Amino acid sequence: MDVVLREVQDGDLPVFFRHMSDPESNRMAAFTSEDPTDRAAFDAHWARIRASDAVLRTVVADGIVVGHAAVYGPPQEREVTYFVDRAHWGRGIATSALRALLEVVPVRPLHARAAADNAGSIRVLEKCGFVVTGRDRGFANARGAETDEVLLTLRG
Repeated sequence: MDVVLREVQDGDLPVFFRHMSDPESNRMAAFTSEDPTDRAAFDAHWARIRASDAVLRTVVADGIVVGHAAVYGPPQEREVTYFVDRAHWGRGIATSALRALLEVVPVRPLHARAAADNAGSIRVLEKCGFVVTGRDRGFANARGAETDEVLLTLRG
């Protein structure tokens, strides 16, 4: 499978919105927007992050837009995030995309968070060199409840 990252294009946003509106994907991600079906809020969010210094990339697998990956936040607190359409889970796409993103953004340390029960995402991060550095608990919009999360860091 050929997985590549490219700059985010305007035409990617409706695809991202569709991916991020999936209830099961949101439950797994846990820490999502308050209402993932609110297109106006989605568009405002993407306008803000596209205007920021975040590094945003579209994930393309075998020619199909399957998600996005990003690094954002202030120096020393830079955090990675990624989202792959549920139809493409379990195929190594998130791992390939994150590895490619880490080549684009050589700054370290980088941080990540995942719901403690999201074994797939934690595994992706660990395969890419992140190590668990702590735990936290916060309100997860997608679950409507306080949820445990794992904090991870990639150094050097």
